[in-house]
Amino acid sequence: MPTRKSYASDISRERFAEIEPLLRGVRRRTKPTTVDLYEVFCAVLYLLRTGCQWRFLPAD
Repeated sequence: MPTRKSYASDISRERFAEIEPLLRGVRRRTKPTTVDLYEVFCAVLYLLRTGCQWRFLPAD
């Protein structure tokens, strides 16, 4: 997995490990996860922090 630039809105992987069970617990079990939930969660935090629209997120 290529590394990406970190953003001020990111949380640490250790902190995310506390939240991850809650996210996985509400997920429907229809098919295997193909994305890194940490990256998605950080993207949501970035959106909340900056007010940026989803389509204008940085490419990385």
